[in-house]
Amino acid sequence: MRNFKMILQYEGTRYQGWQKQENTEHTIQGKLEALLSKMTGQKIEVQGSGRTDAGVHALGQVANFHADTEMHAGEIMEYMNTYLPEDIAVISLKEVSERFHSRLNAKGKTYCYRVLNTHIPHVFDRRYTYVVPEKLDLEAMRKAAEYLTGTHDFKAFTSTKRGKKSTLRTIESIRIETAAGMSAQTAGMQDEIRFWYSGNGFLYHMVRIMTGTLLEVGTHKRRPEEVLEVLSSLCRERAGALVPAKGLTLMEVRY
Repeated sequence: MRNFKMILQYEGTRYQGWQKQENTEHTIQGKLEALLSKMTGQKIEVQGSGRTDAGVHALGQVANFHADTEMHAGEIMEYMNTYLPEDIAVISLKEVSERFHSRLNAKGKTYCYRVLNTHIPHVFDRRYTYVVPEKLDLEAMRKAAEYLTGTHDFKAFTSTKRGKKSTLRTIESIRIETAAGMSAQTAGMQDEIRFWYSGNGFLYHMVRIMTGTLLEVGTHKRRPEEVLEVLSSLCRERAGALVPAKGLTLMEVRY
């Protein structure tokens, strides 16, 4: 049985997240498994590096699957990109060692959350950004982000109700960049702010809750130092709002 690693891009707008579900065909994992099973004539299971939520996008999702096939990696990739929906694409596919597992071997991930800080509509960005019309204090948000960096118990920053799994995570860096910092090519991007999160792993809804909390700091609804109080409280109700999924993209998985 051969093991294949693939890197995927997808627009999550019309999907119910990564994980396959019995009540819908509109999941990324479900689409991939159905196509690969048809291609090989075998029951194929696809393992992702993590489960992106409904509406979340990916530029660098990693997954792997085992198959008994004589097709080489290039043929498989071409077949998949021919028959996958246009909002899912395989950008890399190669055979790897039998022991490789996209989730268990992952060392870290980087996510980006895009905010449009304007009251003027951006038609072509509407599926990928969250609009915040109030003026945002970048320095206050950056100061608050420093308190979130490092190893902490992020129980206050997850929506999960299960208490058995560890909520300890390490955030390596949080960068908050304006369009000027990103060398924007168009004037329309000058209102955009991007929140970059890199860490060894993220809990359910963690990035979206952290972003919601930082945005509350940015609009002066809370002080930067209150982030420390939220962390120590271990209470979800003390953290900020859960911002919409459409602004979030999984950028990279590191091994």
